[in-house]
Amino acid sequence: MSADINLFSPYQLGNLELPNRIVMAPLTRNRAGEGNVPHQLNATYYTQRASAGLIISEATQVSPQGQGYPLTPGIHSPEQVEGWKLVTDAVHQQQGRIFLQLWHVGRISHPDLQPDGALPLAPSAIAAKGEASTFEGPKPFVTPRALETSEIPQIVEKYRQAAANALAAGFDGVEIHAANGYLIDQFLRDSTNQRTDKYGGSIENRTRFLLEVTEAVTSVWDSQRVGVRFSPSGTFNDIRDSNPLETFGYAAQALNQFNLAYLHIFEAIDADIRHGAVVVPTSHIRDRFTNTLIVNGGYTREKGNAVIANKAADLVAFGTLFISNPDLPRRLALNAPLNEPNQATFYGGDEKGYTDYPFWSAANEAVAN
Repeated sequence: MSADINLFSPYQLGNLELPNRIVMAPLTRNRAGEGNVPHQLNATYYTQRASAGLIISEATQVSPQGQGYPLTPGIHSPEQVEGWKLVTDAVHQQQGRIFLQLWHVGRISHPDLQPDGALPLAPSAIAAKGEASTFEGPKPFVTPRALETSEIPQIVEKYRQAAANALAAGFDGVEIHAANGYLIDQFLRDSTNQRTDKYGGSIENRTRFLLEVTEAVTSVWDSQRVGVRFSPSGTFNDIRDSNPLETFGYAAQALNQFNLAYLHIFEAIDADIRHGAVVVPTSHIRDRFTNTLIVNGGYTREKGNAVIANKAADLVAFGTLFISNPDLPRRLALNAPLNEPNQATFYGGDEKGYTDYPFWSAANEAVAN
């Protein structure tokens, strides 16, 4: 154990210097403007949280087909690029660092959200259990259309173009969203990938799409400005795998060829356990991935300090705590009280529950002391 290294220690992430090891996790907030364009309210929200060692933006669709929820931002139109520039400029003015998370939901969508009311796209024509979020409220998931082999390079190109758009928008890097039951995760898992072509069957084949996307993104960005997110123990969005230890151990090791900035692991949470998750220990991934490891999933100040001191991870991502505490690094450093999050305002709406959470003030400190 190295007790002198903790959440508040600086960290060299590739060629990016982080002032602390506290990462703002990607958080869907459903507050994009018309055309799924980021706007000034979004810039205010991220700027308030610029003291994070690194901000990872909310999941951002790489194409219109990649959308699965109302009012989530995109990175595929000129207007969206300009909207994101508002965000990156504002964050950089506060000396912050921000990566964009690249997202395609695959089957976790609905015709109501798709261009021309088309079926969502997926590795295989297997419907997810549960309901999609639409502008008219929840609706049952539909059976998606299985991608033709010839179409998959077109999807990879969407990721490449989105990565180029993120570069033009002024981001410091990008994170490839390969977690939480969305498109790349659907290719990786054998419950959702029942293809018989070169993208299905063996682990090598099921990992092919992830590696092709990563290759495309690193053709635009220096690999040390690219991360990948996994949820190997996740069950969200009706996702399963018959052998997740083998699947994600292989995938993590396969990513080493790119010399990426990091691998970001969303660890098992109570909901995954309740839904029968096969828990993949983070140590299983740590043993196979050679670069920076970020962990996320219900961390506290104490737990975060311990995982870093034990060298079980290098950085810790906080989600819900960052929603309600824009100045989370300062509060954690002072061991100050934390604002309680209002779950009713997590998704959609205006500034309420978004940019109106109070900061810890000098007056608070005087009272606390």
